[in-house]
Formats: sequence, structure tokens, C-alpha cells
Amino acid sequence: MSLRERLVTADSDMSPAATPVLVGGADARDEIERNIHHQLIEEMGADLGVEESEAATRMRIERKLSSLLSRETTPLSTEDRKEIIANVLDNVMGYGPIQTLLEDPTVTEVMVNNAESIYVERTGKIERTERRFLDEAHLMRTIDKIVSQVGRRIDEASPMVDARLADGSRVNAVISPLAINGPMLTIRKFSREPFTATDLISFGTMNERLDQFLNACVRGRMNILISGGTGTGKTTLLNVVSQYVSNDERVVTIEDAAELQLHQAHVLRLESRPPNIEGKGQVAIRDLVRNSLRMRPDRIIVGEVRGGEALDMLQAMNTGHDGSLSTVHANSPRDALSRLETMVLMAGFDLPIRAIREQEAAALDVLVHLARLRDGTRRVVKVAEVEGMEGDTLVLQDIFYFDYSMGIDDSGRFLGHLKSTGLRPKFSRRLEDMGIELPAGLFEYEPPARR
Repeated sequence: MSLRERLVTADSDMSPAATPVLVGGADARDEIERNIHHQLIEEMGADLGVEESEAATRMRIERKLSSLLSRETTPLSTEDRKEIIANVLDNVMGYGPIQTLLEDPTVTEVMVNNAESIYVERTGKIERTERRFLDEAHLMRTIDKIVSQVGRRIDEASPMVDARLADGSRVNAVISPLAINGPMLTIRKFSREPFTATDLISFGTMNERLDQFLNACVRGRMNILISGGTGTGKTTLLNVVSQYVSNDERVVTIEDAAELQLHQAHVLRLESRPPNIEGKGQVAIRDLVRNSLRMRPDRIIVGEVRGGEALDMLQAMNTGHDGSLSTVHANSPRDALSRLETMVLMAGFDLPIRAIREQEAAALDVLVHLARLRDGTRRVVKVAEVEGMEGDTLVLQDIFYFDYSMGIDDSGRFLGHLKSTGLRPKFSRRLEDMGIELPAGLFEYEPPARR
């Protein structure tokens, strides 16, 4: 979108008809803000078409706004002047009232329930902000700006959209007639710098023992499935675990919205495509998984398994693509396996449950389960080995567990941490055969705390 288009779009957001104006207070400042915006468009004139960097454009507009405000006769405090400049810049260059929230490093999610109600997530807790859009039309124009920049559209014929910002942040928008109380916008932010294992250890998500264990599993080409509920940090942990993949391997990543940030030299990134307005042109995750098998991958990383692609992924793991990684929504490691069975049946084949479980037992080696606890922290709460089959039942053996019995402190934070069950995984012999040794004390038993 050109600078001229952005200015005109933002100008319509701030038109006097958009919001009734009252004399005095915040409403008077809003009126000045709108007037300044109109003057900005009039006085920049032919300069709108100048091609330059985003930073240079921003500086040029900021200088012009300062000049226009210096002519304003209404008394304004320094803070008011700064806020007016920031708001006009956000409307022209960014996404209006949510721009500052997207730039705030402490905010991990922005949730717009309607034009008047904007919430954010900080440190795992949801809180309401004082920010708001002028009206529904202002919010709709912001949503249109976001989705159009990634080549998508949203309207009555297609009232839901999943997209992503340039920095990888995931965007979901729902509008009328599906959204009853006005357009809804949810943006899950991703760190500009991907988290490392050291970061997750400092957050308490995992500990040094688990880091060593997962490092060995990835280097030893164990197939790992990460499970957890919504917003528990599955993709973040998958990003961290994928950093242990050797730089000389050919890796194919498959996602609905590209979020993984791998820095190896030989990474091929694939992203699914939704159907167009005519219902054609869709490329599903399953299509990409099947195609990836023809791309000579050493490893396949599926951002999230949620449908019939589960069957293709299990078959890939069983046909020489060891060391593959994926995530799945589930409430426990056992539930993750049950969900995989259901998703395999979604592929359209009437397979007996025993046959599916045999595929799971042969394909999967390690299950890592995350949970978001009441204190807002995201923790790995269980790590289990898939040992095989006993009769018609898949056998899981816990290797690490989160000790809830350690209680909580005065601030409500859980004192527990990940402990070893004292059991050494059966595949440790396979790792030793590959020259990967697990430290002797890695699986030293830690009893649960006494209540």
C-alpha cells in the first residue's frame, strides 16, 4: 500500500463523521487530532509519491506533524502533543490504536473483542487496555489493511480469515454476519528474536535435564510429538527443539501459517493455502506432507497436526524419515495418541484401531506435554516414552513429571519443577549405538514432595 493510499485510508478513519465531538477534554483533543490529519494530507501534496524507506517516511511525517501542531492555537500540553503525533502516525503507518500494543515486548497477544474493547496478554494473564477504535468502520479498515498486506481478503462472502504479519505474528479475524458484537481481531505475537533453550529454562518452562535429554533425542533422530492446549507454548518449544537439528540435514517445514524460525542452512518452508472466493485452489497440510516425501527430506517438521495429514506423517516416520517433529492439541500425552487415532480416521480410510496404534507405536518415540498453569506460566509437565504395544493398548512410560505437590508461594506462583521418575528410556541403547551418551545422573530419581 502506497503512502498516499495509507494517508487517505487513515484520513477516512479520522473523518469528523466517524465520532461525535464534544467541546473540552479528550474529545477536544480528538478534534484537533483529526484537523491536524486533514492538514497533513493537504500540505504534503506531491511529496506523497516519493519513494523512500519506511523509517525515512515516518521521520518526514513526524516533522510535518510537529510543524502543524506548532501553529495550533488551542493550549496543548507536551504530553498531548506527543500523543497526537503518535496517534496520527499509528493510523498512517501502522494499525491504529493497537500499533503500540504490537510494539510492546511485554505483550504476547492482542485481542480486539470490538471497537470499544481491546485486551492483551502479559506474563500469561489477560488484562483490559484503555485503547479503543473510533468505531466499527475504523476497526474494519484496520483488519482490511492487515489481511490485504498478505494477499488475503475478508468480506461477507468470506467472513473469517487466518493470516500472519510480516514478523510472523498469527492473525485471526472474524466479521459480520458471524461476529455478533462487531468485528473481532486476535493477534498472537512472536518474538523478533526466537527463544532459546536458555530462555525457556529461565522462564521455568523446562530445566537443564530436559534440555540435555531433548538435545540427545533430536541428534539421535527420535520422532518427537509435542502436545498441549491452546497457548501453552507448543510452537515455541518446537522452535527451540528444532535448533538442535544438524546444519548438514535437509529439513522441510510444513505449516498453516509460517511461524517456525529455523536457522539451519538447508531448510525448505512450505505453507498451506486456503480456497479462494470461488472455493478453489486450496492446498491443505496433507497435500504438502505427501509432496514433501518427494523432496528428499532428512526430517519433516509439521507445525501442527490437525487432520488427515496425521496418517501421512506417521507413514513418513515409519519409512525412513526419522527425527521428525510435530505438535498436536491435547490435554495429556495419552490424549494426544487418542487424537492422532481420530485424525488418522479423518483421512478417509476405514482402518482398524489396532492397526493405527501399531503405526503410532512404531513411529513415535517421545511425547512432550505442556500446560499453562494458573499462575500464567507455561511449563513442560510430562515427558513420556512410547514403549510399544501390550495387546491392543499403547504403553507409555513417564520419564519426567512436574511435581505439583511442592505447592505455591505467596504470590501464587507454582514452586514445583520437572523431576525424573528414575526410569531410563529403552531407546537410550539406540542413542549409545549412535555415539550419543546420556549423562549418568540425567535420570536420577527425585521423589515428589510430601504434602
